[in-house]
Amino acid sequence: MIHEELQRTEKLATQVSRKLQQLEHDNKALREESFLLRSKLEEKEQALEDFKNQIKIAKLVNSIPVEEMESAELREKINNYIKEIDNIIAYLSE
Repeated sequence: MIHEELQRTEKLATQVSRKLQQLEHDNKALREESFLLRSKLEEKEQALEDFKNQIKIAKLVNSIPVEEMESAELREKINNYIKEIDNIIAYLSE
């Protein structure tokens, strides 16, 4: 009788040990997935902020009262600056 109880207890301990290992493995996988998702979210938020800044700059450029020829040149210069800033941001985020 005690022998049977001991065998049952050992079997339960083995099952608990296996379940614990599986849960630890699952936990590790979920932590890694969470880290990746958070990184992607941060990238998306940064891209959104960059886009918002581009919109603000474009609105600012459009609101500057200058002659048509000067306006076109100014817009082109600012657009080139924006592209250059985007390239720098992309380079720094690598």
